[in-house]
Amino acid sequence: SRKEINMTKKYDEKEIRADYRRLTKLLIEKKMTITTMESATSGQIASLITDTEGSSAVLKGAFVTYCNEAKIMQGVPAEVIDKYTVYSIQTAEAYRADIGIGVTGTMGNVDPANPEASIPGQVYFAVEMDGKVRSYYVELKPQPTRRAYKLAVAKEIYDAVMEQMEESQHETAGE
Repeated sequence: SRKEINMTKKYDEKEIRADYRRLTKLLIEKKMTITTMESATSGQIASLITDTEGSSAVLKGAFVTYCNEAKIMQGVPAEVIDKYTVYSIQTAEAYRADIGIGVTGTMGNVDPANPEASIPGQVYFAVEMDGKVRSYYVELKPQPTRRAYKLAVAKEIYDAVMEQMEESQHETAGE
């Protein structure tokens, strides 16, 4: 399923850091692992996860796949990039783990390596959990810094992960 997120809200860094602390502690408690393949956020998600002690028990690895070649090396088929562009839901969906997060997009400026495909503020991410992949598309309003863009995307990813974890718990409880 795909979900579009309306981006008119403000982002608070302290709140985002507290959210990721809660997420990391929850993953530790549930003995779940997480892996990220980050382009647009360039490691921000993994960094937020590892700010909490004990995170080495849950973070299996993180890949910063800023260029197309790095995405291909981590398993994104070149055909997917050729057909849908590096900035697409399909690219974000191409990575897997207990919880797999794939994120790609354009932050505040056009990418000179992919100028025809990059539209500033458009970000795609996918979250895989329990064998189900949910894809998301967000349009960020202009942010003051690249870090602010990364934190905004981190907040949207956190919300998506928590929503899927809650749904997964309800489904398991209902069996």
